[in-house]
Amino acid sequence: MPELPEIVAYQRALEPRIVGATLTEVRLRSFALLKTFEPSLDALVERQVRNVDRIGKRLVIGFDPDLFMVLHLMVAGRLRWAEAKWEIPRKRGLAVFDFSTGSLLLTEAGTKRRVALHVVRGADALQALDPGGIEVIDASLEAFREGLLRGRHTLKRALTDPRAFSGIGGAFADEILHAAKLSPLQLSTNLDASEIERLWGAARRILKEWIDIRCTEVGDGFPEKVTAFHPQMAVHGKYREPCPVCDTRIQRIVYAERETNYCPTCQTEGRVLADRALSRLLKDDWPSSVEELEEG
Repeated sequence: MPELPEIVAYQRALEPRIVGATLTEVRLRSFALLKTFEPSLDALVERQVRNVDRIGKRLVIGFDPDLFMVLHLMVAGRLRWAEAKWEIPRKRGLAVFDFSTGSLLLTEAGTKRRVALHVVRGADALQALDPGGIEVIDASLEAFREGLLRGRHTLKRALTDPRAFSGIGGAFADEILHAAKLSPLQLSTNLDASEIERLWGAARRILKEWIDIRCTEVGDGFPEKVTAFHPQMAVHGKYREPCPVCDTRIQRIVYAERETNYCPTCQTEGRVLADRALSRLLKDDWPSSVEELEEG
């Protein structure tokens, strides 16, 4: 799932390409992508793009005078840009947005169609799509503590709750928890003040670092290889590979559609967390699907 660093990379790549441009045509392969009916998608055609923003993991393209196209890429949605018009691929293609400056292709891998497109009018309607999570990079320690303690959850679940924290998914939750030296299954309400401060610091640092990494990789181009896995990550997607800090082999927990990676030495005092022993905890606290996670 594209998370905060990837969404920021998309945002920064789109801004110089479409701000000030006009949307000339929209081509959909399936209307199931569109989650709203009024205003219509056609209402955006021949309108000028005012800005490109984001709400959590959602990209927001603002049009004059007060219309917004909100795109949630979910797990497998991806964007591609070209100066020439795209043809919609038969298998993965969902839509093409033709601008006066170029063409934006929306694709989704796999058979499950989760990508969502909303068209809304006005700031209030746009605000209604915001799950409410705080922006961690800009958050004070007190605001972070309030978000963390808004419910009794495992740390992995708390960090990925869009109602608490904006833009964090499974990949960067793993990286943050490794940097903070905390177990993904530690309960948020069991942390002392120093552990909360350590988690706050790690979250801000990891997200800043990865925004820089993603945007530097893209440069003046357009994000082409957006993935939850990256060779520079410490633990996420590194099952059985050595921890970059202590050389212990990275372990994992798999539940439903989600996977958690962690270092036993750095995070769990040498204990390997067994899936079967934790099945009840995971069932009670972890979302059973990506949709459930995103919907809170």
